[in-house]
Amino acid sequence: MKDERSLPVSRGLERLMEALRALPGVGPRSAQRMAYHLLQHDRQGAEQLAQALSSALTSVRRCTRCNDFSEEEVCALCRSTRRDASLLCVVETPADLATVEQTLSYSGLYFVLMGRLSPLDGVGPRDIGLDRLLERAAEGEIREVILATNFTNEGEATAHYIAEMLRARGIKASRIARGVPLGGELEYVDIGTISQALLDRRGI
Repeated sequence: MKDERSLPVSRGLERLMEALRALPGVGPRSAQRMAYHLLQHDRQGAEQLAQALSSALTSVRRCTRCNDFSEEEVCALCRSTRRDASLLCVVETPADLATVEQTLSYSGLYFVLMGRLSPLDGVGPRDIGLDRLLERAAEGEIREVILATNFTNEGEATAHYIAEMLRARGIKASRIARGVPLGGELEYVDIGTISQALLDRRGI
């Protein structure tokens, strides 16, 4: 039964709150505070946010080489002649790629899975582009694939699956060392730890 004491909310405000709840970690109360703040104190900021979201949804695509976000068919990182084309680092998300780059300890190329294997959630090999990864890894210039998926159960299972897939085709695979805490996600781990993990990677 509807609580008659609840205040009526305009449809537009209600839609804004629902949209804000799509952000990670934002619940009903947080969404309400954000919506009221934007409309009451920062309408210009709200307009900029709306325009930036609209522009990003229109212009940002996936790089055809690494699968990272890009406004061009092939991103600047993949086009760079300064990168070591013999190394391919596999990460789960664009945020993980950015974190690895910040360590300044890796100079190779990347492949972004945009997820990880999770049978319980219905996420299989095709859903994270493992066929594209295999094609990329099979290119003659790749001599090592570094598996930098997170040390969660799903991340470990994904790394193991990819390693077996590569081994069956005679492609060398290594796993970043466990300097990253078990259960940790790269986006939230300090840069020094990730840097050491990359340097201490091992074959699997």
